[in-house]
Amino acid sequence: MTAYAVVIPTLVRDTLADCLAALASADGPKPEEIVLVDDRPEPDSGALEHPLSVLGDLGERTLVIHSGGRGPAAARNTGMRAVTAPWIAFLDDDVQVGPHWCDQLAEDLAEAGSDTGAVQGVIAVPLPGERRPTDWERGTAGLAQARWITADMALRAETLRQVCGFDERFRRAFREDADLALRLLDAGWQIRQGRRTTRHPVRPADRWVSLRTQRGNSDDALMRRLHGPDWWHRALAPRGRLRNHLAITATGLAACALAVTGHRRAAAVAALGWAAGTGEFAWARIAPGPRTRYEVDTMLATSVLIPPAATWHWFNGLWRHRDAALWGEMAP
Repeated sequence: MTAYAVVIPTLVRDTLADCLAALASADGPKPEEIVLVDDRPEPDSGALEHPLSVLGDLGERTLVIHSGGRGPAAARNTGMRAVTAPWIAFLDDDVQVGPHWCDQLAEDLAEAGSDTGAVQGVIAVPLPGERRPTDWERGTAGLAQARWITADMALRAETLRQVCGFDERFRRAFREDADLALRLLDAGWQIRQGRRTTRHPVRPADRWVSLRTQRGNSDDALMRRLHGPDWWHRALAPRGRLRNHLAITATGLAACALAVTGHRRAAAVAALGWAAGTGEFAWARIAPGPRTRYEVDTMLATSVLIPPAATWHWFNGLWRHRDAALWGEMAP
């Protein structure tokens, strides 16, 4: 049997207990080591006592360490340095492994060829059956088709260290997995799809969550700097609506500028273009959803705000990462 460790970066959310309980109850060979990396800036160690109790006997082989609130990429690197097993299975703290996960992981690792650097798990996102999913629920469901997702990803420890681990310049749980995958592929390693299944529930969120996620556009700018303008294609990532957001924002700004300078007719035309673009975006999000009053109001409000927010984070990322060192240029 191939030995493995499990590393879980966590902010000690309510979901951690379910994550650990699912791991403890899964059939099959257990991990040699479990490392919980507490990534809160000022962790309260007592908060981890209850989640650890659900591990049962696995608690004896569990280590809790702290990474100082530097983001999931840095937390995973901290966990990587703490384990000795030849394979590391990374899990997010809001997932629940399947009942046969340990058995299936052992099979995935046994079947990994010498050129396989990583084996990805199958992510399942449960959606409500009695109604259409909301915009947030559909976004989470997209994780089921995402490539290279580290919510459940097993990596050879030697491979991970060879490529210097995760890039800690990615401070959010976004694009750090695609960046690592591209570096693995560039180094000649293969990333294989495994059989094991992990459940990723949709976590509760307020109506402004889609606005906050626009910060990911800054990470996209870093990806462009590190991997070139075609990184979307190489990483098999959806292109998204950034171009539309840029156009809508530019049209809105033009309408304001033209109105201020007294060009009323041109301002009206630009305003009409802004309204058309914003309306199309809002309807694209409303149409497939439950269309409740709350959901429609949320989509209307956030559809007005998302294009300028996405534009701001994109240009902010381009400026902030303009001198970001490429991996081949970084000092050893």
